[in-house]
Amino acid sequence: MSEKLNKDQIKKLLPHREPMLLIDELINIKKLSSATGILNLTKDSPFVQGHFPDQPVMPGVLIVEAFGQTAAALTAHGIDKETYENKLVYLMSVEKARFRNPVIPNCKLELKIESIRSHGRVWKYKGEAFVDSKKMADAQWSATIVERK
Repeated sequence: MSEKLNKDQIKKLLPHREPMLLIDELINIKKLSSATGILNLTKDSPFVQGHFPDQPVMPGVLIVEAFGQTAAALTAHGIDKETYENKLVYLMSVEKARFRNPVIPNCKLELKIESIRSHGRVWKYKGEAFVDSKKMADAQWSATIVERK
């Protein structure tokens, strides 16, 4: 059975809070290697209410943010607490982001991410987002761990 984290456990790893906490669960965790973030997107999610009122859709930049949060939770969960305690993870670059299908509310967005490499405090990841096994988006990105000021 693979390890998983609920939202309360994720909150102990990430500084994000509602409405900017974009993952509800972390499943299929392979330490420092890969995981799947789950976002249960509803029509009541604050960022879709105004994007767009007549036809709500999750903004692509927030899909990328959800990728980043999934990766940050995976990394924080896998390293020593002292390494991430009182630190923040900042996005450094986003590459090859593609948005293939709109993510419409009342769905379960699965963010499958994989660590490509790490060098010191810099990590590189890739991810794919799915709804009902249909690919919605994919991207590669880099992030770094920095001291909280």
